[in-house]
Amino acid sequence: MRKTCRICKNRLFEKPIFELKNQPKSAQQLPDKKGLQKDRGLTLKVFQCSGCGVIQLNRKPVNYYREVIRAIGISKDMVNFRKDYFRRFIEKYDLEDKKIIEIGCGKGEYLEILNSLSVEVYGLEYSEESVLVCKNKGLKVFRGFIENERYKIKGAPYDVFLCLSFLEHIPNPNQFLRGIWRNLSDEGLGLIEVPNFDMIARKKLFSEFITDHIFYFTKDTLKTTLEINGFEVLEIKEIWYDYIISAIVRKKRKLNFYFEETLNHIKAAVENFIKKYQKVAVWGAGHQSLALLALLDLKNKVSYVVDSATFKQNKYTPATHIPIYAPERLLKDPVDCILIMAGSYSDEVANIIINEMKIKQPIGMIKGNRLKIINRG
Repeated sequence: MRKTCRICKNRLFEKPIFELKNQPKSAQQLPDKKGLQKDRGLTLKVFQCSGCGVIQLNRKPVNYYREVIRAIGISKDMVNFRKDYFRRFIEKYDLEDKKIIEIGCGKGEYLEILNSLSVEVYGLEYSEESVLVCKNKGLKVFRGFIENERYKIKGAPYDVFLCLSFLEHIPNPNQFLRGIWRNLSDEGLGLIEVPNFDMIARKKLFSEFITDHIFYFTKDTLKTTLEINGFEVLEIKEIWYDYIISAIVRKKRKLNFYFEETLNHIKAAVENFIKKYQKVAVWGAGHQSLALLALLDLKNKVSYVVDSATFKQNKYTPATHIPIYAPERLLKDPVDCILIMAGSYSDEVANIIINEMKIKQPIGMIKGNRLKIINRG
């Protein structure tokens, strides 16, 4: 039996949060009359992760977990609900004419609904029988299952994916979600739904537990699971009489972080300030100062650095190798100007230099990404 969480790998709480005795061994593959002799109930133990908090079973998945088996075709209310829900999803996110794939499409129950809307629809399904049913309906469905994050879906990348009441069956949701992520376009969106444990807990619906479902997500734990696997959650809410958590996600974008222009600007300002002086000292040996000394190329332009932290004194700045002394060095070995790089303490340092140490030399202070010259008349 597993002792660690399938999602975050932290340990499960040692004891189950509850047990249900004499439970069906599965929700499908029901025994016939002959099979009753071998059919036995089992004890279902429900655990919680001590890290991410996801509720989960610690037993093996059912042998048909790769297949989606659903019966929504017999529910007119569900069909009508889905028609309206999909239509609003497509309109809100401007998905007309986009390539949409349902991961785990069963016999194409939802694909038929999507086909009536203005989108290009595909499906992925493991069950050979279900794939054949889909193809006989004229649906575009590939046979397969996302076993790992390297899995390649025919026809990828897709603009949008749907994964409806399937994630809770998957024994390795991280690899599964990463596999979906890799088959999406850069701006890819998704609609992913699971049974709602928030509602199960509120109403104490103990009959909702079954061996087919390895996971029982709340809105918080589903959001965490999606985010650690490369998705930004745009919306998450309870639908269908609160039985379902429905999340709309977007593939996380790589951050465009350009700072070269800002760096060049402050470098030019500092060089213009210190070029008028022969001997320059810097106050500050914190991480910001150490980074600035290197990034502004001040290695051979600063005589020494002073800092109030005694454990930094009589050492050297990393990378630039400038000696660090106590602030009193400014009185014993005067310089022509002082550059303060003390982050949020810069104003306090300036006050010490001017009012306590009575130093008259010019002072420049780096605040944020700007150089401020302290004009003392």
